[in-house]
Amino acid sequence: MAREQLKTLTEQMYYILLVLIKPQHGYGIMQDIERMTEGRVKVGAGTLYSLLSRFEEEKIIRQVCEENRKKIYLISEKGLEILELEHQRLKKLVFDGEALLNEERYTDD
Repeated sequence: MAREQLKTLTEQMYYILLVLIKPQHGYGIMQDIERMTEGRVKVGAGTLYSLLSRFEEEKIIRQVCEENRKKIYLISEKGLEILELEHQRLKKLVFDGEALLNEERYTDD
């Protein structure tokens, strides 16, 4: 996954990285995302472990330890930079939307 491909993240990618600001294992990541989004975003096991593998290869996350056969991951500096850039991009989208949606509506006379 080249850096260019990470200019925008999917919802699942965004939330995985967001959750990994604190150390967490795979199943915990899925639970945290579902709880954080009130069930709006769900990450299946196949998607999660595929993304974790890709993120680890690209040094976006790193495994910090293993407990009871569960790998514990944490976002890396590179991953934090990607997450912060995506967060800024999303804020800009919301800002642009609010600017237009809050304007006085034009009506046909």
